[in-house]
Amino acid sequence: REDIMLMGAGGLLKEISERGQLRQDGTGTAPAREPKIAGLLLAAGSSRRMGEENKLLTDIDGTAMVARVAKQIQKSKAEGILVVTGHEAKDVTAALQNLATGFVHNSDYADGLSTSLKAGLNALPDDIDGVIVCLGDMPLLEARHIDQLITAFDPIEGRSICVPVHGRKRGNPVLWGKQFIAEILAVTGDIGARHLLEEHADQVIEVPVDQDGVLFDVDTPERLAEFRNRST
Repeated sequence: REDIMLMGAGGLLKEISERGQLRQDGTGTAPAREPKIAGLLLAAGSSRRMGEENKLLTDIDGTAMVARVAKQIQKSKAEGILVVTGHEAKDVTAALQNLATGFVHNSDYADGLSTSLKAGLNALPDDIDGVIVCLGDMPLLEARHIDQLITAFDPIEGRSICVPVHGRKRGNPVLWGKQFIAEILAVTGDIGARHLLEEHADQVIEVPVDQDGVLFDVDTPERLAEFRNRST
């Protein structure tokens, strides 16, 4: 699936290494302060392709998969973790009780990904600079990947949407500047905000990461088996 991110290719993309050099040698404009980036974790899906098992609650070395993702967000520079629940909300909430800073329930989760995005975005505080939208079924995501996106974020320099890239493929999570929240709220169905990456290509920065955790999601029993084989 293409979810939130694989949301379109093409456009004029800025080269992060060049921008980073400008910042380091003092000729660019550094942010006046560390940006306040909220962590949003989508954990509402019904895992239909997994059969009866809720993939988010799958045990991985004694930890539910969704909690494994939440721990990485917690370790990162993101400001808190707001979790969107839906399917088996009580069990998901219990798995994240000591990790999340807030929960919002999406009773319309069966209507597609956009409903969870809206539920989460509408519950975020007003004083944030942006939001990093994470998926609960990406067990190889690391805190450093999130931090790379936050470090790259700089609206003044035209870097308002930060997308991780590994092997020329775009992945998740995606960091969105707060100015795009209204447009994301207008999205419907299960396509995420893919088209917004194309419409705002001049604000997109691709952030290279050295590990494929930003591409790897668990949405079938076969993918879960692949993950377990990789982890042994």
